[in-house]
Amino acid sequence: MKFWLAVAFLDTNDMVDVARVADGLGYHGIMVSDHVLYPQDIESPYPYSPDGSPIWSPDTAWPDPWVLIGAMAAVTTELRFATNIYIAPARNPFVVAKAVGTAAVISRDRVALGLAAGWMREEFELLGQDYTNRGKRLDEMIEVLRTLWRGGMQEFHGTYFDFAPVQLSPAPAKPIPILVGGHSEPALRRAAKADGWIGNAYEPDEAFAIVGRLNELRKAEGTRDREDYEIVVSFMAMPSAELYERAAAAGVTSTLCAPWMMGGGKAHADKVDNRSDARRAAMEQFAETIVSVYR
Repeated sequence: MKFWLAVAFLDTNDMVDVARVADGLGYHGIMVSDHVLYPQDIESPYPYSPDGSPIWSPDTAWPDPWVLIGAMAAVTTELRFATNIYIAPARNPFVVAKAVGTAAVISRDRVALGLAAGWMREEFELLGQDYTNRGKRLDEMIEVLRTLWRGGMQEFHGTYFDFAPVQLSPAPAKPIPILVGGHSEPALRRAAKADGWIGNAYEPDEAFAIVGRLNELRKAEGTRDREDYEIVVSFMAMPSAELYERAAAAGVTSTLCAPWMMGGGKAHADKVDNRSDARRAAMEQFAETIVSVYR
C-alpha cells in the first residue's frame, strides 16, 4: 500500500515544510487540491456533503497546485506529487499542458495529473469555459495533453480543440500519468481509459463497491491487467491491517492520509510545543507505526 498525504486546508505557508519533512519518511507523495475562486453566491450543489454546501469557508486557501508542486519538488528528492483534483476543463488546455509539463520537468518526472470534470458552474463561468459540455471536453482534453507532452511539433483536430502544428517546450521526458476522479458512471468510464482513479472519502464498503465497478469497466477497456494502474482511495475509517488487506484484495494501490488530523497522531503531537513540531511528530509517528508496516 502506498501512502499519499492530503494537504488540503493546511496553511499555505506550511505546505512546503510538510513536503520537506515527508521526504524520506516513506510516504509515497503529496496530493494538492484545487479551486481558483470562491464566488459569494454558489447555487451549484457540492456533491460530497449532505446538504450540498461546500465544507470550507470562502477564506480557505487554495494555492495554485502547480506553483506549489514546483516549490515542494525543489526541496525534495523522493516524494511524488499529484492533484486531487485539478479542474482541468475549467482551463485552456495549452495552459494546463504547459503548467503540468513544466512541473514534471522540474521535479524530474515525479508528477501525476489527477483531474475531474468539476462541479461548480459558477467557477467555470468566471473562467470563461462552458460548463455544460465539460465532460466531453475533458475526454478530448486528455488526448490533447498527451499529444502536446510528446514534444516536437504536434497537431490535433477534434470536436472541441483543433490546432495546426505547435510545440510545447519544455516537454516531459516521460509520459505523465493521468488519474481521474469522481464516482459517476461517466467518471469511472473515463478513469478506466486513463492511468488510474482517485476516490474521495468513502466508507470502506462503498469504496470497494465503486472499485469493483471500475474494474469491470477496466476489463472492458483492456486496462485491467496493467501493473502500473493506480487506484487511490481515501477511507473514512481508522488505519488497520484488516482495512489494508481488504483494500489490496480489491485492487486498491494507494490511500490518502493526514496524520496531523488523526487521534493517535494528535495525542503524540500534544507533547510538543508548537504547530509545526506537532505536525512533524504526527507524521513521524504515522510513518513509523503505519507506513513502514503496511507499504
